[in-house]
Amino acid sequence: MDGYPLIENHGLIGDLQTAALVTTEGVIDWFCSPRFDSPSVFGALLDKDNGGHCTVRPAHPTHATKQLYLPDTAVLVTRFMTEAGAGEVVDFMPVTGTTVTSCHRLVRLIRCVRGSMTFQVDIAPRFDYGRSKHDLHITPNGAVFAAEDGTKLTVHRIREPGDERLADFVMDREADLSLSLTLRAGQQRGLMLEMGADGPPADVHLDTYERLFNETAGFWRSWLAQSRYAGRWREMVERSAITLKLMTFAPSGAVVAAPTTALPEQLGGERNWDYRFTWIRDASFSVYALLGLGFTQEARAFIAWLSDRVKEQAGSGGTTGPLNIMYKVDGSSDLKEQILDHWEGYAGSRPVRIGNGAATQLQLDIYGEALDSMYFAHQHGFQGDYGGWTSMRANLDWLADHWDQAEEGIWETRGGRQDFTYGRVMSWVAFDRALRLAGAKGWPSAGGRWQTERDAAYEQVMAKGWNEGRRAFVQHYGSDVLDSSLLRMATVGFVSSEDPIWSSTLDAIERELVSDSLVYRYNPEASPDGLRGSEGTFSLCTFMYVDALARAGRTDKARLVFEKMMGYANHLGLYSEEIDPTGRQLGNFPQAFTHLALIDATLTLDRALDTR
Repeated sequence: MDGYPLIENHGLIGDLQTAALVTTEGVIDWFCSPRFDSPSVFGALLDKDNGGHCTVRPAHPTHATKQLYLPDTAVLVTRFMTEAGAGEVVDFMPVTGTTVTSCHRLVRLIRCVRGSMTFQVDIAPRFDYGRSKHDLHITPNGAVFAAEDGTKLTVHRIREPGDERLADFVMDREADLSLSLTLRAGQQRGLMLEMGADGPPADVHLDTYERLFNETAGFWRSWLAQSRYAGRWREMVERSAITLKLMTFAPSGAVVAAPTTALPEQLGGERNWDYRFTWIRDASFSVYALLGLGFTQEARAFIAWLSDRVKEQAGSGGTTGPLNIMYKVDGSSDLKEQILDHWEGYAGSRPVRIGNGAATQLQLDIYGEALDSMYFAHQHGFQGDYGGWTSMRANLDWLADHWDQAEEGIWETRGGRQDFTYGRVMSWVAFDRALRLAGAKGWPSAGGRWQTERDAAYEQVMAKGWNEGRRAFVQHYGSDVLDSSLLRMATVGFVSSEDPIWSSTLDAIERELVSDSLVYRYNPEASPDGLRGSEGTFSLCTFMYVDALARAGRTDKARLVFEKMMGYANHLGLYSEEIDPTGRQLGNFPQAFTHLALIDATLTLDRALDTR
């Protein structure tokens, strides 16, 4: 860990087309531009020496730090305290809107609030994952980093009129910038880093900064005011909502699984994946959470994005189906996996992957999630269109021919295909929701066949997915391995939450996969997944467990598990993918699926507590 911050010691800022991570020590160590899935500009998170960073921190070696979001916003404040003074860095990205742009700005205001403080500022970009060298040009108003690949990063200074304090940049032998800045209480200066800027660096006076700040904070407060949530955990729910919005590519409505790549599920291990894409499954879950909170515009945008994917690929197929399991945020599907051999990985966790080889896997559950989200949207007043329905029928025709086959499954295992129970359950969901939609809308359908395949999937799960010896539904046919994905069986209505076989399944999962309220996906020793090493508990699964407990009437236990899980959030209320035995966060950060599941679990638990 030498030289690497804990994964949880970060906050997230963004402009709805890309995002950046800021450590509790004032370091931007991850930023890609112009999109979430673009090459990195700052990547020290994955290689402390060669990844690049933008650092603003006290020159005093001994200081305390605190980090917080301004209430109801995505404006991040990192505070530094010493006996001689206190200072802070205010970080945000002005919102870009729904038009694709290559211009993205990182605003960093530096101010002293007590006594005096000297800040050390270092700007060291490493373009294209550190593969493109750059030149540096310093001007009276700032500087320009120009990469060999044509990419530019312009640094504008933020100052008071007549102040030349930030003109004294120093260039080192690596063509990086540094400066030392001493401020007294009440003084503030800053920097604006801009990708895709035209022209030379410009003065940014404090009044311009104030306008950008007010516009950005005002946007977030206005957006959050749409929330209808009035339950018991408002602060956590609303922070999760803002986090999901930060991971949404506004021009298309697609939600990325996380803004990072290659953060390890085990330190030093190989389970390091690129999550900067949109999974059909994860994004479908976003419809439940967004509509549950009242964010209809975002839910509508994703439904439109999903409908476009369905229309584009209707009638295609082959062995992996008409729908891919994941896409880039613009809807393209070239996600070829590559390894960055020149980077050491977070805390030495190799390999560093970009792209995702799982994109070509067969995962049958995605059709159920897509249809379930569409049906849920219909229940909330979304009309849909006949063209989209015609294309979805083609997808269902393919599924009717192929649902009864081995697949890679929801967890994207790389150990060979299996007859995963969850995939069969969600195939049942796909046919069931299609029948309901067609009936509600009066749309034409292959109703007789869909009903036959729906019933066949149900009977097969009951006959082969149930293990009498374990008194539980199991991961795949012919095994006795448990899998927490099956916690959703009652949620989607496959079984009643009061059914004895469901109750015994819940008990079995609790005995084998739950550790002090935290939930593992499955046991990789009992069910090899083709990868070396182990992993932590899966935060998504813990929230799914809360949801399942609440639906089963185990309300007190559900609330206890939920409250304990709150304690594993970072200082800002953010979650990565997993939690290790020491309580540290692992995996890509923050993870959308976890925050979606948090919202869903909260809504279910609130209802259970209100009606018991």
